[in-house]
Amino acid sequence: MQVRGLLLLLALILLAATAEAGKNKKEKAKKDGSECEDWRWGPCVPNSKDCGLGYREGTCKDESKKLKCKIPCNWKKKFGADCKYKFESWGACSAQTGVKTRSGILKKALYNAQCEEIVYVTKPCSSKMKSKSKAKKSKGKD
Repeated sequence: MQVRGLLLLLALILLAATAEAGKNKKEKAKKDGSECEDWRWGPCVPNSKDCGLGYREGTCKDESKKLKCKIPCNWKKKFGADCKYKFESWGACSAQTGVKTRSGILKKALYNAQCEEIVYVTKPCSSKMKSKSKAKKSKGKD
């Protein structure tokens, strides 16, 4: 009987603690944020050079905010860091142009970015023919 009472009391304390924690999160969100829900965010602007840590500015009615952001140093500048694409495999090398091409379909646009639905990228064809036999021969010479 005492064990049941102790378990019931423990359950009530746990329930009250989680309810209080939920309130604190909601209050913190209101304190940090604003009541405005239609934020318009600009692009991430790096602090130096063209990649790394930076910030993006947002506006909503008369309010404005700055958020920290990061631009990966291997991002495709042509598309912007806020446009995420799903790319297919590289196509065959074109003998006429010396490049191979692939397309990407828009997967996600972050921060209301204006992104193209489909993008095409090219890269030069590899001039080297990779040979497995050369790799095996060099291992045996050591």
